[in-house]
Amino acid sequence: MIRVVALLLALTPLIAETNAERGKRVINEAVAALGGDQFLHMQDRVEEGRAYSFYRERISGLAHAKIYTRYLIRPEPPVPGLVEVRERQAFGGKAGENAILFTDGKGYDVTFRGARLLLDDVLERYKETTLRNIFYILRQRLGEPELTFTSRGADVLDNRSVEIVEIADADNRVVTVYFSTVSKLPVRQSTFRRDRITNLKVEEVTLFTKYRDVGQGLMWPYDIQRQRDGEKIFEIFSESVKINQDLKDDLFTLPANLKILKPMK
Repeated sequence: MIRVVALLLALTPLIAETNAERGKRVINEAVAALGGDQFLHMQDRVEEGRAYSFYRERISGLAHAKIYTRYLIRPEPPVPGLVEVRERQAFGGKAGENAILFTDGKGYDVTFRGARLLLDDVLERYKETTLRNIFYILRQRLGEPELTFTSRGADVLDNRSVEIVEIADADNRVVTVYFSTVSKLPVRQSTFRRDRITNLKVEEVTLFTKYRDVGQGLMWPYDIQRQRDGEKIFEIFSESVKINQDLKDDLFTLPANLKILKPMK
């Protein structure tokens, strides 16, 4: 009888935990598992490896990819809907050729011929993908007004136990994230968006696997796979991930002598 009472007393804090409290606890555990303060103060990141694009589950493109990411100093509190990051996606081996550049609210397709502004829908897709990315949320959006974390309980995903947290913001973006109960790291996220042409709801899923320590105790997934309505559309296998490389402005700005091409119609 004494053992039963002791067990009930031990479980009381968990039983009394609200969905909001449990959701925030899972988020805090995830930040700690990713590296804690090292993760929260990560200045930049360079991911290098093989990137694949897919069409109807078949490979439609393969390239050597090098993705440069630099986090900007965010306002306090964070501003809803504001993307505070610069990114350069270089393909083919050289940072200066065949790159996609996202900087200061604009996007460019950069080649040896010059730079061409990306179409508005491509830029909007990048913005939405970034704002819904769990790593960006944890690094840049914690403390944002009306950003909520609600536990949806525990479940089993691919034969492993997970905690499920629904993240919602002031603009009604909702992302459901699955965290391993063992490692505390995010392993899956899903979100729904409207197709700009058909206006139908589209489910976008991202899977995170093969975590490694990339320095200073910071963990990062080396295999990231994206799916749309159940079909694989993109995957990157990183061969190396480096953090805090003191990336310079010239990576994220256009050279003054680079030709600006007319936007594609």
